Amino acid sequence: MIDVVLLRDYFSGLQERIVAAVEAFEHDGAARFRADRWEKEVGATLTGSGCTCIIEGGSVFERGGVAFSQVSGSALPPSATARRPDLAGRAFSAMGVSVVIHPENPYCPTAHMNVRALIATRTGCEAVWWFGGGMDLTPYYPFADDVRHFHSTCKQALRPFGEETYARYKKWCDEYFFLRHRNEPRGVGGVFFDDLDEGGFERCFALTRAVGDAFADAYLPIVETRRTMPYGERERDFQAYRRGRYVEFNLVWDRGTLFGLQSGGRTESILMSLPPVVKWRYDWKPEAGTPEAVLYEMLEPRDWA
Repeated sequence: MIDVVLLRDYFSGLQERIVAAVEAFEHDGAARFRADRWEKEVGATLTGSGCTCIIEGGSVFERGGVAFSQVSGSALPPSATARRPDLAGRAFSAMGVSVVIHPENPYCPTAHMNVRALIATRTGCEAVWWFGGGMDLTPYYPFADDVRHFHSTCKQALRPFGEETYARYKKWCDEYFFLRHRNEPRGVGGVFFDDLDEGGFERCFALTRAVGDAFADAYLPIVETRRTMPYGERERDFQAYRRGRYVEFNLVWDRGTLFGLQSGGRTESILMSLPPVVKWRYDWKPEAGTPEAVLYEMLEPRDWA
């Protein structure tokens, strides 16, 4: 039996903890999260409710979103059945937390985390469930210590689930967060998993909790280290350019974004991941030997932990 109340209590509690941890950085109180509670109308393609917490214009965080949602639909969208065509046409319910944080200082990386559970049902058939999620880091300037800290925290969180688990999910993350049309990684990776049902419900839920609970420890110490570093227009300009890659991935390749849009989800909550300031240039390349060029070298997958 799948305990939906247990899932909801964990995911909503995780949202509250992350909101509090991020908000604590805004010491002057100039910016706080706005809690936008919503319900999808009965009769829509998707029904359900959620809470999207948004912070904008802070002294540390230019934009950040921490969203909880619990939704149901009459048929799984194509993005959810691409790897499991046997589930096409099943009704579903989905629940989870999504986090995307865009600091203002270009020396602070953008971070993303998502943990979710999905249940597919059909009359006369046993319910099919699985978990998914992960976290990844998108730096704009190359600080190897930051990347090592992020990956080491991910590895430590997954150690109780087998020594090979981190390496497997790191490789999956490197392959997933890759802009095929650009032939380049989005960032320096982290961990990613989907369609997780091996080992039973309790193990899969525990693994998902381990990833969700590790996010603040993996990311916020990096922000604390970099947030007061001085920067200028050059750094902000490059940050906006690299943010363009973030936008391209989310709108072209991200399965979570496609799932939400294809299933009739709430657009404002789905697109909370997009940064407020973005730039594109035609066929731009960084000058050799610059920090911007070193960043591109750092994006190549390697053993960080």
